[in-house]
Amino acid sequence: MAKLPEGFLWGGATAANQFEGGFSEGGKGVNSSDCTTRGSRTKPRMVTFKTKEGEIKAVPMFGMNIEEDVEYGVFEGYDYPSHQGIDFYHHYKEDIALFGEMGFKTFRLSINWARIFPTGMEETPNENGLKFYDDVFDELHKYNIEPLVTLSHYETPIGLANAWESWVDARTIPCFERYVKTVGERYKGKCRYWLTFNEINIAAMSPWM
Repeated sequence: MAKLPEGFLWGGATAANQFEGGFSEGGKGVNSSDCTTRGSRTKPRMVTFKTKEGEIKAVPMFGMNIEEDVEYGVFEGYDYPSHQGIDFYHHYKEDIALFGEMGFKTFRLSINWARIFPTGMEETPNENGLKFYDDVFDELHKYNIEPLVTLSHYETPIGLANAWESWVDARTIPCFERYVKTVGERYKGKCRYWLTFNEINIAAMSPWM
């Protein structure tokens, strides 16, 4: 019977927007996934927002034109699954202990860009966000689980989208470079494996396309 090679990294994968929760805690900014409702076979995913005049609007994902300075996450009757996820933000220790019990050798997760740079345009990162991932990586190593980090997994800070439509504009590139340099330097020695974009055909798109 064939066997997996020595050192094979068996594990699981997630994305911050799917499971992390804590969407407005620890200085985190709003990202595109935070504004996206749950979809289904009969109901499209919608992005909801409030205009400067206070009017609530909901438009299909990838077909949006949203004004600046809007408010998010405050609307009755809308379902934002990414706001809660499985609340890994508050329960990462218990969850990682379960991963260890399952025999995980690696865990792929993404860093939430807006947790590090809330609007995407700051010059200085959010220390609370950096500390959260420090704690997560330390907990993974406690169980000898190798983190595999995705830098962008369907989460672009809304600040970049409101300013210049995010990835439609080349000004997003230096913002992303600053984010990548920040986390790369911070977690050097804690993370050996990195991915840039998950499903680049979607992840690199402007959330307003």
